Amino acid sequence: MSAADILVVGTTARTLDPSRPTASAIAVRGDRIIALDDDAFALRGPGTDVVDLGGAITTPGLVDGHMHPLHGITSFDGLDLSGCSDLDDLRAALAGAVRGREGWVTGFGLDHNVFGGSPVTNHVVEEVLPDTPVLLTLYDGHSALASSTALARAGITGPRAFQQRARIVCDERGRLTGHLLEHAAMEPVRAVIPPTPDAELRRRLVDLLESMAATGLTGGNVMDGAARSLDLLTQVDNDTDLPVRLRLAPWCMPGDDLDGLVALQGRRGKRWEVAAVKFFIDGTIEGGTAWLEHADCLGQNTDALWLDTEEYTRAVRYFAAARVQTATHAIGDAGVRHVVDSFQGVDTRGVRHRVEHLETLPVDQVRRLVATGLVASMQPSHTAYTTADHSDEWSTRLGAERANRAWCCRDVRDTGGTLVLGSDWPIAGYDAREVLSFARLRRRPGTDIAPVTPEQALTGLMALEGMTTHAAIADGTESSAGRIAVGCRADLTAFTVDPVDAPADELATAPIRLTMSAGLITHRSD
Repeated sequence: MSAADILVVGTTARTLDPSRPTASAIAVRGDRIIALDDDAFALRGPGTDVVDLGGAITTPGLVDGHMHPLHGITSFDGLDLSGCSDLDDLRAALAGAVRGREGWVTGFGLDHNVFGGSPVTNHVVEEVLPDTPVLLTLYDGHSALASSTALARAGITGPRAFQQRARIVCDERGRLTGHLLEHAAMEPVRAVIPPTPDAELRRRLVDLLESMAATGLTGGNVMDGAARSLDLLTQVDNDTDLPVRLRLAPWCMPGDDLDGLVALQGRRGKRWEVAAVKFFIDGTIEGGTAWLEHADCLGQNTDALWLDTEEYTRAVRYFAAARVQTATHAIGDAGVRHVVDSFQGVDTRGVRHRVEHLETLPVDQVRRLVATGLVASMQPSHTAYTTADHSDEWSTRLGAERANRAWCCRDVRDTGGTLVLGSDWPIAGYDAREVLSFARLRRRPGTDIAPVTPEQALTGLMALEGMTTHAAIADGTESSAGRIAVGCRADLTAFTVDPVDAPADELATAPIRLTMSAGLITHRSD
């Protein structure tokens, strides 16, 4: 056998391969692992790059189960408002805003809790930035706040009807509040914002993915993929290699061309591919657009995003018949129930269909989901938007009983289900170490705040599996990915601490020694 391209030594590898749980050396040629231990040392040649990790713990490469790097670089720019805790903070942030192209001010990360339980309105925006086109995306990505000038530029003068359940919010006197609920309502304003040049977007994307790789990420499931994004990825292919492999799921909204989305499957570049379709059965709790079995405390969150829920069922079954994976955003318990109902008796023929978020779910619905063969995809770091005492907007709307069912990660695992973990960046931070830590702590690492539903915490091994072996099961590559084994894809993450046994607070900031994605070293630190 010819020599290895890369030989990784000075490490203890947690292979997650039951037939060979540990290894001390890993030989890589091209994008594959070709040997382990003594067999790996034997493949060292004069041109082999020997990477000595100095005692680091190597695991299969981490994969983010749910992320939006393409949507994020185009729609989440301008002012970072994630540090605002009340309206005074928002005033101060807006006062320092720098106007962009054609005088626009944009921002992102605005928390519903800033409004203290009062309706979300553009009152503060109008006060600080009068006569200015402003669009602030709330942290959930499903709602935004627009100034009067921005609404006027978009030609919005009152409510509109949409093919999906979206709303341009007006107050009790019929006046526009600036609050835009769901993507269809936000799109008219986004459409009149001057677009960011492609060259700038390419730079943003590569910089972002390099930063992600430095936290140990080797791959990501991208839950979007508009036509412009695919063109952008093609352009990046001409310049460089993506630091993180991307698996894209373009959106399927009510009225979309199903045949066209099937035809899009398999479009690929050097390190990206279209391999699924993303649905939304509902919106968000805080926005009042999730689909719950019973209304929240404001009488909201009672409807699906699809006006005709049977149309959704027909659509996902169409893709199942075409052997195209679907991933459905379903936050409320009624939304999850409908997704599970839609797949009852469906021949998936080896394709693992997914449900994303599952924010409040009784254990009997967890059992139904697992029995149907659906994958649960959850984001542990979303617990940072809630509080153990239920004083936050999400918990207040739901009430204590439903808030106590928050992000039931452990129920999924204890029931025998496949659980994929991710960040949902830019909704939450992309740092893969934090995702692993949140899954174990149920609170922000490095703090002493009370954990949210601590009984749903995962073990260190379960958390690691959620970004490795279970991620591979979800996309049907478990025979060739998610493990450190001969013949598997050479995806490796090397930690300076043991990600299974080290304290979770320590793991969250522990340096990453090496990230390798399909044989390409994307991050290396002495």
